[in-house]
Amino acid sequence: MACPFMDDPVDEEAAFIRRELHLLRERILRPRVDFLSYPYAFLFERYRFSLQSIRYIHNLIHPYVSNISHRGRALTSEQMLCVALRFFANVRFLYNIGDTEHISKDTVCRAVRKVCLALKRFLRIFVLFPGNKPVRAIKEEFNRITGFPNVVGCIDGTHIPIIAPSENEADYVNRRSIHSINVQIICDAAHIITNMEAKWPCSVHDSRMYRESTLSNRLERATLITPYPEPEPGPQQRFNMAHCRTRARVEMTIGLLKANFQCLHHLRVTHERACDIIAACVVLHNIATIRGEQHPALQMEDPINPADFQDGRVVRDMICRNVFSG
Repeated sequence: MACPFMDDPVDEEAAFIRRELHLLRERILRPRVDFLSYPYAFLFERYRFSLQSIRYIHNLIHPYVSNISHRGRALTSEQMLCVALRFFANVRFLYNIGDTEHISKDTVCRAVRKVCLALKRFLRIFVLFPGNKPVRAIKEEFNRITGFPNVVGCIDGTHIPIIAPSENEADYVNRRSIHSINVQIICDAAHIITNMEAKWPCSVHDSRMYRESTLSNRLERATLITPYPEPEPGPQQRFNMAHCRTRARVEMTIGLLKANFQCLHHLRVTHERACDIIAACVVLHNIATIRGEQHPALQMEDPINPADFQDGRVVRDMICRNVFSG
């Protein structure tokens, strides 16, 4: 029989004696990273926020993520926030983040989940249609882009890839043969997201997603304006050009959201958890925009065609005549 006092004995008898005598290998505790002791460039690259903004977010979510346990190795609320921010900001597996931050994959998963649910509590505070500004100011900001009148928001959809769900799997396969969620985004001229719907499989058309959204019932008197499918030279072409430049705000907003929080390029989680992560990232996007945080390099994606809402044709013709005929 091998000596039971050696690490990793080669036979079962020695392993049994070692267990009975409690001769277990000494637990090695790696030092935890002091997340907030690094300079701005380090923090932004890894967490997408400055030290001041990280502390601001921490003050918001602290009551909802604090550990009940007072064990010496339990993560603090600040550490949980930074672990979650690193997950949101990078296209990495949970165990990669755990190795970097000197914590286990399970601990990373629990921290991300806690922070997601905490941030989701602030969705109705930071994501508010038509925005926290007066409606007149929102219209004026859009009008300054190309002269398009009375715009209170731009709407578009985007696909967020996820793992194949166990139920109704075919409904989540998009035109690129990737499983994804179709997310509706509305923003103002300052790239602040004012409305978000994240629950539909990608097979659901944009028009249905809008009709069944919580916002649709509130906007019974509003009109969704689409471009002319085959514009005639003159006012219709000028209308389409102004429409395109104005609508580019939402395409840029979606690009900024995905550039800041690159986990949205592929969420390796279930549909339900993916929706929570998307909501958390939208809240963080608005916090970053409001606080004037730096944005990473923007990579625009192929836009999804706008929904075909024919009820806006009369208003479209009126705007074309009154605004772009001169």
